[in-house]
Amino acid sequence: MADLRYDTGRISLDLVATASGRPPDGPVDRITSPARLTEWLYGTGLVPPGTHLPADAAWLTGFRELRALLGRLVDAELESRPADPADLDRLNAAALAPPPAPRVTRTADGLLALALAAEPLSESLLAAVARDAVDLLTDLNARAQLRRCEGESCSVVYLDTSRGRRRRWCSSEVCGNRERVARHRRRSVAGTMVQA
Repeated sequence: MADLRYDTGRISLDLVATASGRPPDGPVDRITSPARLTEWLYGTGLVPPGTHLPADAAWLTGFRELRALLGRLVDAELESRPADPADLDRLNAAALAPPPAPRVTRTADGLLALALAAEPLSESLLAAVARDAVDLLTDLNARAQLRRCEGESCSVVYLDTSRGRRRRWCSSEVCGNRERVARHRRRSVAGTMVQA
């Protein structure tokens, strides 16, 4: 199963990255079950590990719908075209629910830790991701940092915070390494053809 990503620079982009890829294979869905959604929620830090999440098929549907919505909005921004007003209304509606209320607790070893005041509702967690997207889309500096990975089979959108804004891949270790290996192979094949 494909790995979950938490390195795009924003939680909303991390959600969009749970369905990424380019033809011929197309997007790969990385949140295929309530258990995978729970894993993603823990990984983002939206929910402290160990928090009980009653994730079910309805939760999965809600997060997939928000992911598709965010994908359309981010694509519009990257393509410098106006977003569909109905999509903006959907995002604003999703952001309305109150977020999960945090509280501080003391662990058995005496350290302070984050917990939630009550079991989080799906709408609360969706709202937290939607608010992150609202912040992203209304921040001129953050929008200027939006990039789509140039990897051959990758479509992940990330924030380019590199010096000079010249980052080309979502991950130098993954997509960047694949591109360097492919470039090396092309040069090797071209060199072999010249010698023949």
